[in-house]
Amino acid sequence: MRSNHEIDYKIYGEEMQYVEIELDPNETAIAESGAFMMMDDGIQMATMFGDGSKPQQGLLGKLMSAGKRMLTGESLFMTAFTNVGQGKKRVSFASPYPGKIIALDLQEMGGKIVAQKDAFLCAAKGVSVGIEFQRKLGTGLFGGEGFIMEKLEGDGMAFVHAGGHVFERTLQPGEVLRIDTGCLVAYTQTIDYDIQFVGGIKNTLFGGEGLFFATLCGPGKVWIQTLPISRLASRILTYGGPGGRKEEGSILGGLGNMLDGDGW
Repeated sequence: MRSNHEIDYKIYGEEMQYVEIELDPNETAIAESGAFMMMDDGIQMATMFGDGSKPQQGLLGKLMSAGKRMLTGESLFMTAFTNVGQGKKRVSFASPYPGKIIALDLQEMGGKIVAQKDAFLCAAKGVSVGIEFQRKLGTGLFGGEGFIMEKLEGDGMAFVHAGGHVFERTLQPGEVLRIDTGCLVAYTQTIDYDIQFVGGIKNTLFGGEGLFFATLCGPGKVWIQTLPISRLASRILTYGGPGGRKEEGSILGGLGNMLDGDGW
């Protein structure tokens, strides 16, 4: 028996996906501001502090929990979408950049998933969206993207989004996977997460992948993305800023800019 609202869903699209959630009367879905796409008549929207998972929580507690979430890149407020009409109603939420939406049934995953910050899209009401600090010293000093993460707790459905192609990997007990911190989307709470130094002078000076990467030790499930949004943003700045079109050479680059109407 679930304590969170029990919702049905369907994911549409390939590169730019959206998830359609079907709500029975009085059922509610929660989402980050800006994730909303469309909804049927009969669904009521309401803005609230935090995720609404603890309705009896006082104002100070709500402010503290919402404030912690700001460290993960999320906003102070969430939006609740409640079916106040008759019969089933549908509400849809869209991914903010090209990639995939991952459906996570928290009841089947031990009640908790740790996800990359800013990965949360929407969930059934009752799912708690909080902050997960990595407690190990190496992670805190050098973890970068992997130090402050989100935790999704409860027994309902939660949806996260990631960039590029996304795939799931199951690690056996003691099996270790090394991964770029930005490529890690989420993992189950049974996974042991740490940061490892990349040794060797060539790696340090010329590797281009950073001095540290994440190590994940099983058992558990891991979700991995091929295109972290930070990597995509960096490439856009590289090619769109001054001195862009570097792959075309200085002469062709200038010619290309002139043909585009950008001048020399």
